Amino acid sequence: MNENRYRIASRTAGQPLIAADVGGTHARIASIVPVAGERGSAFAIGDYCKYACAEFPSLAAIIEAFRASHVHTPVASAALAIAGFVVDDAVVNVNLPWPVSLSELRSRLGLADLAVVNDFEAVAYAVGHVDDASALLLGGPAEHRPGPMLVVGPGTGLGGAVHIAQDGRPVILATEVGQATLAATTDFEFDVLRELRKRSPRVLIEHVLSGTGLTNLHAAIRALRGAPPLAQTPAQISAGALAGSDALAAETVEVFCGWFGSVLGDLALLYGAQGGIYLAGGVLPQMKELLVRSRFIERFLDKGAMREALARTSIRLVDHAQLGVIGAASWYFDSDHGGRRAAAAQRTGTKATTD
Repeated sequence: MNENRYRIASRTAGQPLIAADVGGTHARIASIVPVAGERGSAFAIGDYCKYACAEFPSLAAIIEAFRASHVHTPVASAALAIAGFVVDDAVVNVNLPWPVSLSELRSRLGLADLAVVNDFEAVAYAVGHVDDASALLLGGPAEHRPGPMLVVGPGTGLGGAVHIAQDGRPVILATEVGQATLAATTDFEFDVLRELRKRSPRVLIEHVLSGTGLTNLHAAIRALRGAPPLAQTPAQISAGALAGSDALAAETVEVFCGWFGSVLGDLALLYGAQGGIYLAGGVLPQMKELLVRSRFIERFLDKGAMREALARTSIRLVDHAQLGVIGAASWYFDSDHGGRRAAAAQRTGTKATTD
């Protein structure tokens, strides 16, 4: 059974919460306290820390480290935004450095309540907390239009979700856009695809449009240009392009931005994102200046007869390190107070509900 949200047991209203945003590279964790007298997703963020996943043997070890250093009152509940999706008791994601069993995690941490949501579904919840004045408007009108909002972000992989306002409450559609097949538009993009298909017959969107994808793209471009292989991180590629010291890094970022714009235009049309697009994730802030100067917007709009419709779609870059934990906490409290029906299920001997 494929589910993006997973809840074990039931929580006691008003108790503090640990919220985490777990990606393939970093885990961001915060202590969350519901605001007294408020309803819905009103809460305060206490301590906040960022951990490198590769430095810990498991997700449980990271949360234990956070609790030991920053949690001074008993906390029996946790809301985790995790890249990937849940199948029965396991989180499925090839980018995580270790397997995650929900029942084992709950047992080791001694939690009465463990809730897991797709990471970009959580980010879509956080959109309701974003001040547009703190976001960079990349294209389209500054004013908001009614309609679905699309949240997309290249990090270790590529995540995406749709935020739909309905009766004053968000309805979130989690997606796996990064797992879709990447389409090329220019002749050079077709050349890159042919180069990448030497490694894998099917090239996914996140094989190019993500942090890992940026290194894949750089390697493919170096091969196509006859340059020797050179192992570089996404940050090194972006830095070399920004400094103007590495011509192939600059070409890589330019191809990345244009290709991302084209794919984003397709996603905007597929999901009817008239309400606007928010870009998050760890890769884009590193190349923000280059993104603004690139063909990103030009390629986004290059959809023939649909150009005029896309020109009315605002695109904002959100550089907010705490979006994931804010979204996880917002989803957690909002789903608790929303009166949604929960279906009981048996998960490896543990009673669980989903909503």
